[in-house]
Amino acid sequence: QPQLVESGGGLVQPGGSLRLSCAASGSAFSINAMGWYRQAPGKQRELVAAITWGGSADYADSVKGRFTISRDNAKNTVYLQMSSLKLEDTAVYYCHAEMVVTTTLGPLDAWGQGTLVTVSS
Repeated sequence: QPQLVESGGGLVQPGGSLRLSCAASGSAFSINAMGWYRQAPGKQRELVAAITWGGSADYADSVKGRFTISRDNAKNTVYLQMSSLKLEDTAVYYCHAEMVVTTTLGPLDAWGQGTLVTVSS
């Protein structure tokens, strides 16, 4: 039932910045953690950053110091602020949520549709 809707992708020059947003919609769920994954053509999907709803964050080594993940618990939304973007950051970025269904107390994983980030001059 819950859906993740992403926004903020686009074309940016090397060294530039973008902010991605992902909002979880629906009812009868609670969020434990959310994160961002990315997949470049011909490569496997990798975890970029993740954050628990308590605020503990982790980052891939390749983005540490450049990307910042944050969340707005009241809006069920996660953000990824990307700065000092490099050519190798070009990928489709996917939002992910780890949830609990409140009616059954069962676990649920949800994925966004993906948003394309292209870093090019």
